[in-house]
Amino acid sequence: MGATMDQMKMLNELRKAQKELKNEIVEVEAGDGAVVIQITGELKVKKVSIDPEKIDLDDIHELERWIENCMRDGFAKAQEIATDKMKPLMGSLGSLGM
Repeated sequence: MGATMDQMKMLNELRKAQKELKNEIVEVEAGDGAVVIQITGELKVKKVSIDPEKIDLDDIHELERWIENCMRDGFAKAQEIATDKMKPLMGSLGSLGM
């Protein structure tokens, strides 16, 4: 049994939203810009930048903490963007039998 036109339209909108998430970039920083991480709306790390002039190699634990904070905050923000974009579409998926 084939999908109805409404179901096809909803699936196309879902695919479009997923593609748009690839272009959404969240950028977070810690340590006054010592660590900057970019994460896509697909929850993939795009870029990690570390400014060596702002890093104290004698306190590597501080750098680790900054990276952890950036990753945690970045993924949380990217997840929020993904949820906001997908939420309107997810309610309609029930009617698709998924």
